[in-house]
Amino acid sequence: MKVEFGEGEEKVPLGKIAERAKQYQPTPRVTYKMIQEYIEEKYGFKVHMAYIAEVKRNLGLPMYDAPNMVEELKQPRRHPTAEKVEAVKDALKHFRVI
Repeated sequence: MKVEFGEGEEKVPLGKIAERAKQYQPTPRVTYKMIQEYIEEKYGFKVHMAYIAEVKRNLGLPMYDAPNMVEELKQPRRHPTAEKVEAVKDALKHFRVI
């Protein structure tokens, strides 16, 4: 079978191949750094990664196993303010995590 690429009759257009290839590409992985940058840019304040993790945990979203996770915390976990919780939820919606 002979296949020719390009424009014209009996040729396979490259533009359509590129469009179909984009459909099969995996979605990029959303990192905590990306979420932090989005919140700082939109809301003007910084959010600690622990706050992002707590909001994800409260929403029941999947969490990755941390190999260096400890059994007991040395200090009690601090909870984010309502403003920061809403900012994290907005960022998760923006990145289509929720």
